[in-house]
Amino acid sequence: MTKREFKKLFNNRIVLLDGGMGTLLQKMGMPAGVCPEKWACENTDLIQSLQKKYVEAGANIIYSFTFGANPIKLSEYGLAEETYSINKTLAMAARKAAGEKGLVAGDISSCGSLLAPYGNIEFEEAVNSFKEQIKGLLDGGVDLFVIETMMDLQEARAAIIAIKELCDLPVIATMTYEPNMRTLMGSDPVSALVTLQSLGADAVGCNCSSGPVEMVEIISKMKPYAKVPLVAKPNAGKPRFKKGKTVFDMDAESFASYAEALVEAGANALGGCCGTTPEYIEKLAEATKNLYPVEVERKPYSLACSNRQTVEIHPSLPFAVIGERLNPTGKKALKEALLKGDMDYVSDIAREQVEAGAKLLDINAGVPGIDEKDVLVSMIDAVCNAVSAPILIDTSNAEALEKALRIYPGRAIINSISGERDKLEKFLPLAKKYGAMFVLLPVNDTGVPETAEERIAIIKDVYRKARKMGFTKEDILVDGLVMTVASNPEAALEALKVINWCHKRFKTNTTMGLSNVSFGLPAREHVNSAFLAMAVANGLSTAIMNPNSKQMMDLVRASDVLSARDRSAINYTEFYSGEVVSKENASNAKEGLKSLYDAIISGDRNNIEELVRQELISGRLAKDLIDGELIPAIQKVGELYEKGKYFLPQLIRGAEAMEKAMAILTPELIKDGGESTESKGTVVIATVKGDVHDIGKNIVAMLLKNYGFNVIDLGKDVEGSRIIEAAKEHKADIIALSALMTTTMGEMPKVMELVRKEGLNCSMMVGGAVLDKNYAESFGAHYSNDAYSAVKLAEKLMNDNLH
Repeated sequence: MTKREFKKLFNNRIVLLDGGMGTLLQKMGMPAGVCPEKWACENTDLIQSLQKKYVEAGANIIYSFTFGANPIKLSEYGLAEETYSINKTLAMAARKAAGEKGLVAGDISSCGSLLAPYGNIEFEEAVNSFKEQIKGLLDGGVDLFVIETMMDLQEARAAIIAIKELCDLPVIATMTYEPNMRTLMGSDPVSALVTLQSLGADAVGCNCSSGPVEMVEIISKMKPYAKVPLVAKPNAGKPRFKKGKTVFDMDAESFASYAEALVEAGANALGGCCGTTPEYIEKLAEATKNLYPVEVERKPYSLACSNRQTVEIHPSLPFAVIGERLNPTGKKALKEALLKGDMDYVSDIAREQVEAGAKLLDINAGVPGIDEKDVLVSMIDAVCNAVSAPILIDTSNAEALEKALRIYPGRAIINSISGERDKLEKFLPLAKKYGAMFVLLPVNDTGVPETAEERIAIIKDVYRKARKMGFTKEDILVDGLVMTVASNPEAALEALKVINWCHKRFKTNTTMGLSNVSFGLPAREHVNSAFLAMAVANGLSTAIMNPNSKQMMDLVRASDVLSARDRSAINYTEFYSGEVVSKENASNAKEGLKSLYDAIISGDRNNIEELVRQELISGRLAKDLIDGELIPAIQKVGELYEKGKYFLPQLIRGAEAMEKAMAILTPELIKDGGESTESKGTVVIATVKGDVHDIGKNIVAMLLKNYGFNVIDLGKDVEGSRIIEAAKEHKADIIALSALMTTTMGEMPKVMELVRKEGLNCSMMVGGAVLDKNYAESFGAHYSNDAYSAVKLAEKLMNDNLH
C-alpha cells in the first residue's frame, strides 16, 4: 500500500480499526504466563477466526498479533532467535484473515523497558530490535504498520525510523496517555503529534489506558495542529473485578455511543483496545455509517517541540526568544566545560536561560580539539534532561547534524541551511528524513550578499528547492542576516528590509543572531536593544539572543504588549507584578557552589557525591545534611511533579541523585553515633505472573527507596505464592503489584486472596496503565496512578497503620 493510497482511504469516511485480542484469546484457551505471540503461532487457526470476525464486523484495518514480538521482548521467553519467523507467521495469518476486504497493519509496540538514559536500552539497540521485527512483518505481507501503546515518545521515534529505513509503507503511531493527559515520560498530545507527523507518521493518535470519554479531549487537543488523520482506539471503559473475573464497565452500545463525539473532536479512524470485541466494532460501524470527518481550521504556526513542550511561532503570538548562551564562540567558560565533558555546566546554562524567559535554545559544539558529533549529542542529552524547551541544532557538520537529529526526542530546528550547494545537498535531506524545521540563511556559494534584494533572491531559490521535498513556509525560519554596523552603516537597514519582506509579502517566520549588529562597538547592549525594537516593528518572529540580559528581556515583554502579541498584557502583568521570582533571590543559593538541595532539585547525579564529601569535610553531620537538605529537596521535587512543572525524567534524576548521596551518608550516619535512617516501612513489589512489563514497577521501586522505604523488588512475571513468601520473610507492611496488560491484571485479585488466606497483616497497592481506583477497590487494594502518587499512597498507608 502506498502512502497516497493510505491517505485516500480517509477521504469522506471514518476508517474502522479492529478491537482487543488478548482477553478474548485467554477465554479461548491461551494459558497465562506463556509468550502470547509464540502461542498464537501454534494456534493460527484460532487467531485467524477471531481476526476474521473483526473484518466481518466492519474493520477496514486489522492488526497482526505481534504486539510484543520484538527480539528484546521475546528474549524474556528465550525466543529472540525466532523473531523473524514469529512475525512472518502471524502477519501471514492476519493477511489470510483479512482476505480481499481488509488491510493488515504490522503491529509493533514497546521493547518493555525504558530507553537510555532512564533505562538500559540504547536508542540504536531499539531501532535494530524493531528492524528485526519489521523484516518478518514485511515478508509476511502487511499493507502498513502500526506503532501502538507507546509510553515513551523516543521509543515511538525509534520504531518509525526503523520502518522508514526498511520500506516506504504507511505508518500509524498511537501513544497511551495517563489521566494527566501526558504519557508516562511526560509527553503532551500536541508535542507527540508534532514529533510523529513531522518524522513521517501517516496517522497519529492514542490507544489504550483510557475509555472513549478521555480520548475526546486528547483528540481535540491534537486536531488544530494535525496534518495527518487522527486515530482513537479506546478501552471499553474502566476495568473492574466481578465474580472472580476482570470485566470492563462499558458495553458495546455505550462504547459506540461516543463515536460521534470522537469524530466531532477530529478523529478520522476509530477502533477498540482492551475489553473490546467484534461486537464493539460492529456497533461502531453502525454508529459511524452516517458520520464524516470534520474539518477544523489548522493553526498556521511554525512548530518546534521537545518531547514535553511545543513552541508556536507566529507574528500574532508572543515573541520567541532563542537562548544563545550554549554557543561556545567567545565564551571561555563554556569552551573549557565542553573540553572537560562537563555537561552539568551545560544543564545549568540551559536552566538559567529558560528561567529567564527563553522559549528555545540554540546548541553549538564547535570547539577545536573535540569530537563535535559526540559532544553535540551529549549537550543535547544534557539540555533535554534539564529543561523542556525545544532546541536549534547549530552546526555545519553534516555527520554531527544527523547524529543529533537522530536522537533528539522532538522536532528540532536546524541552524542553518543556506543556498550553498553543499548545504542544500546534505542538509535538506536530513531535515526531511528527521522532520526538522530549519533556519534559511540567505547566503550562497558566491558569499554573503550585502543587499536585501540579493538575499531575497536566495531565499526564493532555497524555498523552491525545499518545497519540492515537501517543506512548507511553516517549516522555515528565515534569517535576516544582520551584520555589524561598525563596518557597514547600512547593515541593520538591509536586514530589516528582509524581515519586513518576509513578514508582509513572503509570509514566513523570521529570526536572526541579534548581537551581530553591534560587534566591535562599545556598550553593545544599547545598540542591540534599539535594533531589536526596530526588528520587532518590522515583523521579526524570533531572535537568537541572551535571555539573561534584563534590558533585552524587558524590551521583549514591552514590545509584545505594544504589538498586540501579548493581548491584555497578561504575560507582562504577571511578570512585573512579582509573580516571577528571579533565581538570584532564591534563599538557598550559595556563592559559587551548588548546594545539596539544589543538586537534588536539578538532578545533578554527576556532582552530588563530591558535594556531599565537601559538606562532610567542612564538618557538617550526615544527619543534618539528610534532614536539612536532602529530604526537603526530594519532597520539593515531588511537589513540582504534582504541580506539572516537573515530569517523570526530572523525578527519576532527583531520585537517582538522592540515592548517590545516601550511599555516602548512610555509613557516616552510623559513624556519627547514630543509626542509619529509619525505614518508613517495608514494601514487597513485583510485576504479576505472566506480565513481563516492568517499566512502571522499576520507577516506583526506585522512588520508594529514595523516599525512605525498604523495598524488596521481586522483578517481573512473579508467581503469587512467591510474593506471599517474600511478604512473610521480610514482614512486609505493603505489597505493591504492577500489571500493564488486561490479560494479567486478573492475577492481582488472586494475590489478594492469598494474602487473606495466609492472614497477612499488610496493605496492597496496585498500579498499571489498564487499572483504575474502582478496579483496585473491587478486591480491597489501593490504587496509585503514577510513581509519585505511589510514594504518597505508601506514606499514607503507613501513617494509617500507626493510628
